[in-house]
Amino acid sequence: MNPGRHSWTRLFKTSRRILFLWTFLLAAGVLSHTIDIPPGQIECFFEDLHVDDKVCMQMTITFQVGGGGHLDIDFWLNDPQGSHLWNVLKRDTGTFTFTATQGGKHEYCFSNAMSTVSSKTVSFNVYGVMWVADDVHMAPIELEIKHLASALEAVKEEQQYIVVREKLHRNTAESTNDRVKWWSLVQTTMVLGVTAWQVFYLKRFFEVKRVR
Repeated sequence: MNPGRHSWTRLFKTSRRILFLWTFLLAAGVLSHTIDIPPGQIECFFEDLHVDDKVCMQMTITFQVGGGGHLDIDFWLNDPQGSHLWNVLKRDTGTFTFTATQGGKHEYCFSNAMSTVSSKTVSFNVYGVMWVADDVHMAPIELEIKHLASALEAVKEEQQYIVVREKLHRNTAESTNDRVKWWSLVQTTMVLGVTAWQVFYLKRFFEVKRVR
């Protein structure tokens, strides 16, 4: 076989694999969502995982309550059989990573059932880290792209978390400013009222003195 042709064939195959990895990197990304959950309601979502695939997904779910009530939410994650993989109550934030042990739809839910008045605003991310078995031969550049995919998804998730935290802090600061403003108005009104009453009282006092 012609050595030059063999080299070009290997280069072409490697390029196709690299193109596939980059396509996966761009397509997978981070699924970021923000939802409003009315009081007494539950919102559920599904992720379909296939453990028999050569390339599978290790899924990570993160969430952050950005507004409403005491900034808490109930969360659970179920496998296709309905068994709890994760179940937390009244949390403002959470992160859970798992590798599916069985294929099928994995359900995760956010519950605001404990609240009867306040809606909750929840931001959550679902992302996966591409995994390839150790016995599968990969070129060094493919390994670097695989590591880059993992690092990029982690950075995106962290960025989303920072955005949500900034929004939460801004809402808290605005709420505090509103309370300070209204309390200042109440104090000003009380001071003006007391001053007006003192002026009225002193005026009546001196009028009574003159009459006598």
